[in-house]
Amino acid sequence: MNSPVVTVRSADPAPRSHAFRSPAEAARRRRVKATLLVLAGLCVAACTVYLVWNLRGNWSYALDLRSRQLGALVVVGVAVGVSSLVFQTVSGSRILTPGVMGFDALYSFIQTVIVFTLGAGTLQLLGVVEQFLLNTALLSAFGMLLFRWLFRAHSRNLFVLVLVGIVLSGLFSSLSSFASRLLSPDDYLTLQGVLFASFTTVNVDLLVACAVVTALGCLVLWPLLRQLDVIDLRRDRAVALGVDHHRVVTRVLLVVTVLVATSTALVGPMVFLGLLVANLARQLVPTHEHHALVVGASLVGVLALVLGQFVVQHGLGLAVPLSVVVNLVGGLYFLVLLVKAVRL
Repeated sequence: MNSPVVTVRSADPAPRSHAFRSPAEAARRRRVKATLLVLAGLCVAACTVYLVWNLRGNWSYALDLRSRQLGALVVVGVAVGVSSLVFQTVSGSRILTPGVMGFDALYSFIQTVIVFTLGAGTLQLLGVVEQFLLNTALLSAFGMLLFRWLFRAHSRNLFVLVLVGIVLSGLFSSLSSFASRLLSPDDYLTLQGVLFASFTTVNVDLLVACAVVTALGCLVLWPLLRQLDVIDLRRDRAVALGVDHHRVVTRVLLVVTVLVATSTALVGPMVFLGLLVANLARQLVPTHEHHALVVGASLVGVLALVLGQFVVQHGLGLAVPLSVVVNLVGGLYFLVLLVKAVRL
């Protein structure tokens, strides 16, 4: 007589993975959570101080102005932090960011061409939303063409990518400089006001549009982060583990171009902000899981911008734009990282 067949349903693997997690892994996860909580607390404290510090006169007007500035700082910090970190993953380099690859120089070139061909009056007649859509569309198209060409091959030499970025930045900067010398003094002053990143005057409609685009980009990117954990092991290993490398990288690069174009069109270019934020997040958050790294990069980006704008506004009296300080510190940091890469 045949014995009855007893079917035993396997338990959910997730609880077993937690049960058999090593003490070192559990301690590392606790450190990651603690680090993210500390960064979140620092961001809340910095935002609160930014809103209420030395508040005088008409409180409603001052809070409205500072709230718009703070909203722009948060949106740009999140967009730059997320886009730079995932871009480093798909490029396989810790010193490459969209800003280093010539994005910000292209933004300056687009604005110069508009003023040179149509005049500053046309630029001023365009609404802020129209300018935002135009800049975002052009920067996104350039980003997709550039990134797909650069990452079409299975691997690229790091210094070839750096060289391409430097050449493109130099090309766009030279063309912008040449065209700006042919402008009238009034047009030139208008152009200079556009080319420096500024958080002092932010349009509410533009801020809302950028916040919505940034939120949608992060939502699209979130399901891909687990696959980016595998892609971080390099392409051959990712393909061997069953990841559709081409599809994932294409989607990630599309989101990256939209996020970078959004932040640049909102406040202007800041070349080395992404480099600073992404590398600081990787150093502060002790994990290779992109769900935690993306959150950490967002918090670091917000904290860096809020503290930087606070120092520029209250410490330096707005004598220099925030982008100048960020590019100075970030440029030195980029040179340090490049020297380390050469030694390795």
